[in-house]
Amino acid sequence: MSDLISELGAVLGDGLIRDDAGRAERARDTWMRSEMRREEGHLELPMVVAAPADTAQMSEVVKICRAHGVKMIPRGGGSGVVGGVLASPDSVVISTERVSGLRSLDAYNLLATFGAGTNGYEAEMLVQEEGLTIGNWPQSIEVSTVGGWVATRASGQYSTAYGNIEDVVHSLEAVLPDGSIYRSRDTPRASAGPDLRQLFLGGEGTMGVVTEVTFSLRPLPEPGVRQAFHFDDFETGLAAIREVIRPGWRPPVVRLYDGRESWRHFKDKLPQGNCMLVFLHEGPPGVAPLQAAAATEVCMAHGGTEAATDVVDTWFDSRNTVPSWEELLAQGVLADTIEVATDWSRLPALYTAVTDAISTVPGVVAATAHTSHSYRSGANLYFTFAAIPAERSEFVATYDACWQAAMSAASALGAGLAHHHGIGRVRRKWLAEELGESGLTVLSAVKDALDPDRLMNPGVLIGGDPS
Repeated sequence: MSDLISELGAVLGDGLIRDDAGRAERARDTWMRSEMRREEGHLELPMVVAAPADTAQMSEVVKICRAHGVKMIPRGGGSGVVGGVLASPDSVVISTERVSGLRSLDAYNLLATFGAGTNGYEAEMLVQEEGLTIGNWPQSIEVSTVGGWVATRASGQYSTAYGNIEDVVHSLEAVLPDGSIYRSRDTPRASAGPDLRQLFLGGEGTMGVVTEVTFSLRPLPEPGVRQAFHFDDFETGLAAIREVIRPGWRPPVVRLYDGRESWRHFKDKLPQGNCMLVFLHEGPPGVAPLQAAAATEVCMAHGGTEAATDVVDTWFDSRNTVPSWEELLAQGVLADTIEVATDWSRLPALYTAVTDAISTVPGVVAATAHTSHSYRSGANLYFTFAAIPAERSEFVATYDACWQAAMSAASALGAGLAHHHGIGRVRRKWLAEELGESGLTVLSAVKDALDPDRLMNPGVLIGGDPS
């Protein structure tokens, strides 16, 4: 492959990363299963890492890789948790790290354009300097990229008011698997056939590499109102959220923690076993107090007890602080999170079914959940499991069994099997259940039309075998 590397080097210069440390740093995302494999000494490195400086270089890199029949692994910040990035010795990792920065900001039309490799927090801070906000604030905001948000169909902690990533993307640019460049029209809405942006929103790098994203912004809201209530049980808290959302109130933050998670996060703020519901209300002038009053009325009517507002302060202070997989594994603990979604009527049963199913796996010490994204017709559930297998050799099997238990329980109830982390490798075997056989056929046909050799991120979503 010396010809390949020479050709890439001629295009990229110092944007071609060949040293072991640089390749290892970019060889995967933060999937727990990859971390376990790395700990066992099984981390595979790509041939090289290609880091183009702009869209034109990205196009040339893809054309060269395509001509040599080489697998391409697009990578943003590497913060994904489902195995969407996993290099092999016969692959080239294509990093967007140098395709970054603010390209334009139009405060009049509320638009901001960024290179896809721009760090999410930096992007948000840049627009906030102009009194604006993107409105997408995932837990990974400090380590993720705006292109990664698009590729994984991400969601942020303020989604109940501001929407998910698909609701804030105005237009985008991407390099297709043949090296050609696609650019969507800069228009607030179109009725010109299917919305082709959706090929890349959730495409996880299988349909091309996103190189530029334009967001439709919002003015920064006035300071909000923070509230918290605790309930005797999770189902009652869910019912209260539904009654708040139903008439049209949209608090940006609506998070209900089950008893065990409430005790873990707020143990000095409520009796053990109670469920804590956290709100942030904000918006145009005058909205937040009205919304908070409506939420208070609903929660009290459902038997909720108002908690001190410093409960919400505690959440804000620690919301993005979580232990790394490496830290947990060093203590003999494996863990992961699984987010699914369904309508309001099935949420209580989904909560019980999934936590019960995970709890049956030998070695599991905790199976808990909270809801963090609410809609008119339903909400998500965000499950966390932790296990301490008896032997180190049982870690991978225990991890896989937890996922199998959760996905099987959710599928049996007809729930959506991925809310905002994507499919990657960990969920791929259940994609047919999510899309249906006809839907999977459509997705495969689109993939084969764009990438007939399946060189772009093979193994993710629908696999890498053209047959």
